[in-house]
Amino acid sequence: MNTVAQLLESKGHTVHSIDADDSVLNAIKQMSTLGIGALVVMENGVMVGIISERDYARKVILDGKSSRETQVREIMTGNTVCARLNQTVEECMAVITEKRVRHLPVLDNNKVVGMISIGDLVKSIIAEQQFIIEQLEHYISG
Repeated sequence: MNTVAQLLESKGHTVHSIDADDSVLNAIKQMSTLGIGALVVMENGVMVGIISERDYARKVILDGKSSRETQVREIMTGNTVCARLNQTVEECMAVITEKRVRHLPVLDNNKVVGMISIGDLVKSIIAEQQFIIEQLEHYISG
């Protein structure tokens, strides 16, 4: 079973973030430019939440708020569910399923050291299963 640390070694440790006081419009522009679905929200160098496309759709569009005038802090998800480096991919998949989230910031000593998504977890699980299948086929064919 692969761990989050192993997943980040292959994926990378890049963490994209935005300041809590920034506008939602800037957050959405940044996500679009980077081709990602969520940003870590920072305040004075500390993670205070996460903002996702889902937050935007549910808390701006549906509430009739303005993307230009609404601050990230107003719609971000606080009390963010996070992953640890020693957790397995399967454990993270269970957390994502149970908590109904799509992104997990990865913490090490209370510092954000990466971000994983449900897509990263699925890719990792598929790759591991493919490796096992190939090993079994090699063993059977001898």
